[in-house]
Amino acid sequence: MFKHSQLLVLSVAAFLLMLGDGMVLALLPQTVITLANSSSLVGYLASTYAFAQVASQLPIGVFADRWGFKFFVLMGYILSVIAGLLFYSTNSVNLIFCGRILQGIGEAPILSLAPAVLSLRYPENKGKAIGVYNASIYLGMTIGPFLRVVLFKTWSDNQIFLFYAILCVAGAIIIACSMKNKLKNQNVVTETITIKSLLALTRNPQILAVLSGIALYGAGFGIFMTIIPAFLILVKGYSQSYINIFFSLFYIAISMAQIVIGCLSDRLGRQVFMIVGMLAAAGGLAISLYFDHFALTAALCFSSFGLGTYYLASMAFLNEKVSDGNKGAITGIYYLFWGIGMFWGPLILNSYIEENSYSLGFYIFSEMLVIQAIVLFASKFYPFQATKEVL
Repeated sequence: MFKHSQLLVLSVAAFLLMLGDGMVLALLPQTVITLANSSSLVGYLASTYAFAQVASQLPIGVFADRWGFKFFVLMGYILSVIAGLLFYSTNSVNLIFCGRILQGIGEAPILSLAPAVLSLRYPENKGKAIGVYNASIYLGMTIGPFLRVVLFKTWSDNQIFLFYAILCVAGAIIIACSMKNKLKNQNVVTETITIKSLLALTRNPQILAVLSGIALYGAGFGIFMTIIPAFLILVKGYSQSYINIFFSLFYIAISMAQIVIGCLSDRLGRQVFMIVGMLAAAGGLAISLYFDHFALTAALCFSSFGLGTYYLASMAFLNEKVSDGNKGAITGIYYLFWGIGMFWGPLILNSYIEENSYSLGFYIFSEMLVIQAIVLFASKFYPFQATKEVL
């Protein structure tokens, strides 16, 4: 048990936070539609969150490599508490978006630094360890909407927001009492990835292909969080209970991908799963338009399994390309590109849908995912060349 104590501590704390997060995210699209009396602002739920991620990820990763991870992870939970209290205490759209910004900053170290810790703690099985941690995140987000429907269906939205803040407090206490600041095999570094070395990293075709795929993955995640729920509500006419169930199944699919692909990619390599993940995400989204109810949800879950496959394989791939002293920075770079995609993806697609239709918008995005899979395959013929400047 002691051998896996850090994995357990990080996973339990993340599970509690994401348990509340799953309930909150399922409520926010309908909340914004109700307060604004329009669906035009829904896409900004993902974009404001992503903007905060983009602004904070790389600095957090660089400073954590120098000073240790614990402070930044703990502050992430504290900011999430404040976000929950904002959701609880207001009926203003503007303050809801302020809460999303705080969530973006707060969840940046929770999403990026924990995988960096685990890649150091379990160097031979980093894919499996990161997969277990990510699965705990999505398990919490899976159970959250389900509990909202089954056990907390009589609770008001404000009560759910307050419950989210309480769960974040519990996560903060666990981190404060049990997380180690630095691991024994983590070297103290005085130099980390800089803008110059980042540019050198992205000049390699293989790395550039992976990073562009991460941006598309972020866009896909944002679309599943905002535009697809709006599509299900406004076009399909489904209820909030159905949306809660959709979110649960969406997270289940991603959780399964983390566990299954984590183990397989440790054995078979990362690149094949990045390509397969993109193709699965594209195919599931494209065929979902032809179905309703169960079949529609199944197709969307297949697409989300593909997104989760790419997420795990690409994160482990990048962690293998830098030294131990730069794990925090490279994971910050990962979420920097993820945040760029999550910011712009929903905004651009939402604008296109308003001018055309949901069907055309989903087809266009599916085609982009297929093109990305082709680019990833082609990049296999340009192997990564490590340079002193990067590592």
